[in-house]
Amino acid sequence: MSLIYLDFNRTTPVAPSVIDAMQAFWTTHFMLPSQSHVHASAVNEAIENAREGVSLLLGCDPFEVVFTSGGTEANNLGILGAAMICRAGEDSTDLVPRFPCNRHEPAPHALISEIESEAVLASANQLRLLGWEVETVPCDSFGTVSVGEFQSRFRETTRLTCLQLANPVLGTIQRVRELADLCHNHDIRVHCDATAAVGRIPIDVNHLRVDTLSLTAHMIYGPKGVGALFVRRGLDLHPISFGESREMGLRAGSENVPGIVGLGAAASLTARCVDEAKSTLSELSDRLIDGLRSTLDGRVTVLSEHCQRLPNTIAIEMGCEARRLQKAARHIVVASAQSNHPPDEMTRVLRAIGRTEKQIGRTLRFSVGWTTSREQIDKAVDLLAEASECLSL
Repeated sequence: MSLIYLDFNRTTPVAPSVIDAMQAFWTTHFMLPSQSHVHASAVNEAIENAREGVSLLLGCDPFEVVFTSGGTEANNLGILGAAMICRAGEDSTDLVPRFPCNRHEPAPHALISEIESEAVLASANQLRLLGWEVETVPCDSFGTVSVGEFQSRFRETTRLTCLQLANPVLGTIQRVRELADLCHNHDIRVHCDATAAVGRIPIDVNHLRVDTLSLTAHMIYGPKGVGALFVRRGLDLHPISFGESREMGLRAGSENVPGIVGLGAAASLTARCVDEAKSTLSELSDRLIDGLRSTLDGRVTVLSEHCQRLPNTIAIEMGCEARRLQKAARHIVVASAQSNHPPDEMTRVLRAIGRTEKQIGRTLRFSVGWTTSREQIDKAVDLLAEASECLSL
């Protein structure tokens, strides 16, 4: 039996058109754009074309796109690059780098939602080491982070907020625009991790009004090891890696040319397909929920069901232990919580919304994608129902 892949929020297969776009840059066009040769100009042109592809996906100008090694680096740069610019007690447009903070000044303050990605939370820990005060903002039982919870924690020294666009475990879409409007009225920067949302829903950074926004190629049918950071025009960041300067002075080291070309191709493909894909993904998700409910006699609980969610993402508490269910239905690839220390992202998020350890142990996260078919959904339902019956005997 062939594999049924339902874990597209973890990673996606590289689209054939993306592979085709990358091929020549492994061999024929292997030069770096900085080399003094006519053939290097073709490489530079390909990078700028890729930058334009990402800008079309995000609704920004090409010069607002900075290529990175992935979503992790993009989040690191958006957060730590801002921290090295901003300091407490002054307007956030003050551009004197302070790294770490001066002990004689009031500590800068940052607000981070508690269900952010590991990359954002790790960046927040680095802020603490640099002398920042970092406060986490809780979510409700549906995984929604209230803008009011952010506002109630604002201080005169608050310089940065971080709120993901959508949660990859629950699919909950956050009110990022509302937070950005509020933050800009208080001269507070807003960083948004959009790695889980890009390709699932349309994104317009001018509507969101965020200052920085991260994405990664491998979540939109592109290659691993490359991503991008949107940096709003006029916003200053400090580099966090050092060496031969690249990407408008914000990165160091040689460009991953094949990866960048692949990201550009994936972004262009996504920009063309995202509206149509949104409807298809939603239909497939509903088919999965309806199928499980009908075959398992209602022994399933869909988390955050009535919230605004990503069209492809479903977290479901099953009637038996998720890990055993995965082993029994071994032809299906889905996500379950890993409760070892430190806990994984799925465990953290489910704890944050108040789920018990028993409930967490019974939860599966399904995420459908462009290559998912109705036949695969129906087969997955049958396999899960059969496995559940076997485990309940």
